[in-house]
Amino acid sequence: MKTIVSPSLLAADFTNLQADIDMINRSEADWLHCDVMDGVFVPNISFGFPVLEAVKRICTKPLDVHFMIVKPERYITRTAKLGAMMMNVHYEACTHLNRTIHEIHEEGMKAGVTLNPSTPVCMLEDCIQDVDIVLLMSVNPGFGGQKFIENTYAKIGRLRKLIKDSGSQALIEVDGGVNAETAPKLKRAGVDVLVSGSYVFKAEEPEQVIKTLSSPLPPFLSL
Repeated sequence: MKTIVSPSLLAADFTNLQADIDMINRSEADWLHCDVMDGVFVPNISFGFPVLEAVKRICTKPLDVHFMIVKPERYITRTAKLGAMMMNVHYEACTHLNRTIHEIHEEGMKAGVTLNPSTPVCMLEDCIQDVDIVLLMSVNPGFGGQKFIENTYAKIGRLRKLIKDSGSQALIEVDGGVNAETAPKLKRAGVDVLVSGSYVFKAEEPEQVIKTLSSPLPPFLSL
C-alpha cells in the first residue's frame, strides 16, 4: 500500500523557495507539511501566514499545516481562508481539544492532533473518533534534523490498537528523523503518512527520495 508523503517546508531553501515548491509540485509528494512555530510552545520561531499565503499561491499540493503554538484555536478561521487541507494542533496546547477539533471541521478542514514524545496515546481515548489524523512526534518539536526517538515504534502500535478498538478512521502520521533507515520500519509499524524535511530537501535527487518514501514495501520486508 502506498504511503502518503508530506515533505516538511521547514527544511526548504527559503532563499529560493519557488524552486523547492516547483520540485514538490513535480514530485509524487501528496501533501506539503508546514510547521508554524511561535517561540513559546516550542523553542523556535519558523514562519507565519505571509509565508503560508505565498506558498499556497504556488503549491499545487494540499497544505498540511501543523501549529506548534499556544492557543492555536485563535487561527482556525484564518487557516481555513488560506485554503489549508489540514489543521493539526498539539494536544498539549489545547485546553478544550474537543471544541477545537469540531471548530476545525466546521471550517471545512481535516482535523489533526499531535502528540509530543512524552504524551501517551491514551490521552486521545475520548476524542479519537473525531480526529482525522494523529501526528506522533518522533523528535522533540522545535528544530529539524534531530535524532529519531526509538520508542516511537512501540507508540505507533499502541495508537494503531486504539484506532482499531474505537472504530476510528484516523490516519497515523510521524514527523522527525524520517530517513532511509527509519522509513521502512515506520511503514512496517503501520504508519500512513511520513513527514520528512532534511532527508528530502537536502538530497541530491529529492524527487527520487519522495518516490522511494511513498513506495510500498516489498512483500518480504512488510512481514
